[in-house]
Formats: sequence, C-alpha cells, structure tokens
Amino acid sequence: MGGQIVVAVDGSAPATAAVEWSAADAARRGLDLRIVHVRRPGGTDDPARALEAAALAGQAERVGVTTEVIAGNVVDTLVAESLAADSLVLGARGLGGFTGMLAGSVSVAVAGHAAGPVVVARTPPQGRHDRVVVGFDGSGHARTAMEYAVEQARARRARLHVVSAWQIPVSSPYAAAYGSLIEVMQDADRQAHGHVVPWRQANPDLVITEEQPCEHPVSALVRAAGTADLVVVGSRGLGGFASAVLGSVGHGVLHHAACPVAVVRPRF
Repeated sequence: MGGQIVVAVDGSAPATAAVEWSAADAARRGLDLRIVHVRRPGGTDDPARALEAAALAGQAERVGVTTEVIAGNVVDTLVAESLAADSLVLGARGLGGFTGMLAGSVSVAVAGHAAGPVVVARTPPQGRHDRVVVGFDGSGHARTAMEYAVEQARARRARLHVVSAWQIPVSSPYAAAYGSLIEVMQDADRQAHGHVVPWRQANPDLVITEEQPCEHPVSALVRAAGTADLVVVGSRGLGGFASAVLGSVGHGVLHHAACPVAVVRPRF
C-alpha cells in the first residue's frame, strides 16, 4: 500500500466528515493525506474554498497534506487514485463533483471497483465506542478485510468484534443431514469460531470478541455498527455472504450502518 490516504472533497457536509475521518486516521497510522477535488469536464465549480478548509483540517492533525484539482469522471478518477493509495475516503453523498448522482451512487461505484480499502464517512461521529466491527466468513476477501480491521483496531487501541452471520436456506439439505436445527447451529458456530482462532493467536495484543448470529449479514452488521467506530466488510464473500457482490452485503451496510464503513478489496 501507499504511504498516503486519499480523500475526495466537494464542499458538502459528508465530504467534511470524510476529511475529518481521514486526517485522524492519517495521524493515528503515521500517513500523509492527499486531498482531491474532481472537476467534471465543463464544470464551473470553484473548489478553492473546499480544498483550503480541508487542508486546514488535515494540518490540524499535524499530518503532511497535499491538494489537487483533477478534471475527469468522478468515479473513474477516484478509482485511479486508489491504485497508489493506502486507502480512499469519501462522503456518503455530495455536491459539486458529485452532482447529479443518486444518493450513494458514487460511494457504491467506487467501493465496488477501487483497489484496496474504501471508507465511506457520514456525519462526524458522536462520541467513541473504542470498537471496530468486521464481517468475516473465512473467504479470501474477508481475510483481506480482517487484515485492515486488525490494523485499524490496533491503531485505535480498540476492541475488534468479529461478526460471522449465517443463514439456513429455505430448503436446506443440512437440516436433514444433521437431524436437527440445533446441530446445524452448533456446527455453524464451531466453523465460525475456528476461523477466528488463528487471528486471535496472531494478535495477542488485541481484545478480539466474536458472535455467530443466525441472521442476515446486513442486519447483523448494521446492528453491530450501532456501537462501533468503524465497520469493515469485504467486497464479496462465501457462506453467509454467498455470492455477495457489493450490491448485496456491502451495498446494504453502506446504506444503513450508522458509523463509517470500510469496504476492502484485495489488491491483485
């Protein structure tokens, strides 16, 4: 990963929240901050004030700050910026460079195609919970998300809470194979717990808690987000996250979680 966090600004309140989140994260993890404003071809917006305010917010955290105005398509430009960045941060919705987009369309599109973590911030958080939540099912994408969640929890000196949600299909062969729902639940719990054990052993400095609810992954993660400073999800997964492209689990969490959400894609 690169040594800087890239944050997109456009003068909107969510973009301001994104800058505040980015600056604090850069300070915690010893990274620089790159602030960009994407101007669409033919656009007449003046980003100077937004960039100046964002730079001051970054400098208040005593991190290195650079700014740039880039002409181009918003989504394509931000995806390109993600290639060399540690992570990319943007507001849940915006103005200016984000004009004309449906609520969440830019964040969803960028999160689905960017390289590495994309953090979507809402309004500034009210208080701290000292807890990072991560959705985990043992898949490759989930492992990448877990790595980012571990890094975030360590930098924040926070607890890491692992949610491994699962569901029983309507016509489940497992119920017949195991003979009872209780056995199915016990097996799911054992498998989910087994996925977490190596992470707990590899990170003895972290307090890692876990839950294996029989619940839709989106519902479980949104519920956990109510007492979290950050929720981390992979861009797709297996098991309870089966066939989940960003449009399902990631999309649902982005639209309903009360705290910032990080969607993490493996860097191929």
